[in-house]
Amino acid sequence: MAAAQPQRSKASATNSATWRDVTPAGIVLITGPEEYLGIRAMDRVRSQVRAATPDVEVTRLNAGAYEAGSLAMNVSPSLFGESKLIEVEGLESMNDAFLADGLKYLAHPEQDAVLVLRHGGGVRGKKLLDAVKAGGWPVVDCQPLKKDAEKTAFVAAEFKAASRRIEPDAVQSLVNAVGANLSELAAACSQLIADAATTVDAEMVERYYGGRIEATAFKVADAAMAGNGPAALSTLRHALATGADPVPLVAALAAKLRTVAKVAGAQGSSAQIAKQLGMQPWLVEQAQRDVRRWTPEGLARSIQVTAEADAQVKGLSRDPVYAVEHAVTVIATAARGR
Repeated sequence: MAAAQPQRSKASATNSATWRDVTPAGIVLITGPEEYLGIRAMDRVRSQVRAATPDVEVTRLNAGAYEAGSLAMNVSPSLFGESKLIEVEGLESMNDAFLADGLKYLAHPEQDAVLVLRHGGGVRGKKLLDAVKAGGWPVVDCQPLKKDAEKTAFVAAEFKAASRRIEPDAVQSLVNAVGANLSELAAACSQLIADAATTVDAEMVERYYGGRIEATAFKVADAAMAGNGPAALSTLRHALATGADPVPLVAALAAKLRTVAKVAGAQGSSAQIAKQLGMQPWLVEQAQRDVRRWTPEGLARSIQVTAEADAQVKGLSRDPVYAVEHAVTVIATAARGR
């Protein structure tokens, strides 16, 4: 029985798909440098092919170490008529033999085969990639999730896909705690989904991941932004005493201040501002509440002292601890309007 495959589009436009909704086709191209999303996309295609044809024959090739003729040999129909799933990784370093065989295969793909191509980025093999796109085959673009809004959307989607609920402030807490690495963020989502008997709240996230340096950094920033200097300094000193790096601590301060500055200069409803700035509406509402504590002069001074602290903790000062403490003190004082 052939693997389920949507028909190739007759138009030349690319059939764009996301890693969450990609489905098997004669050829599937997965591009982009975000390794975790690439793995998820390949896993999704593989699981769907196996669900449709449990006896599918799976072959994995590496385009950088490819031997001429291997593709044609592996996609050729077998005596027993099994469907074929060919997964090719490392297209970003493909050799000339794979490029030639890949272009040849695109002209006459096998009916009972699914060929999944993984390209990690760069210009190598552009001719082959362009030919896949021109053929209208599905293309999944796996780019890093750099903005907080993208990471919070990722977390929300993970819980929605699992039919579980998580509160908005818990989403942000989780991103703050483990959002530096997407695979770690996904693993944290899976752990909470598996363990939580009810809606996941910020208290549960704190219990699981509150000890991480990213979470501690945002605790310091939240206290300083609220004008609570003693709490901010106490949390900061505890973090530094237990080996925390000052750099992410300053980065958290800078991120909070940037959000407040952006929202302070925007006009419209929280939904309109969120759309304009690419932020979550509830995060905009939080920043709007924070703005009330600040004068323009206090916000400008806090941004300036944080920029100075950032330079100092990255090598311009012999005492980076003092630089962070000074920034926290200035921010907490400015947030009280003094």
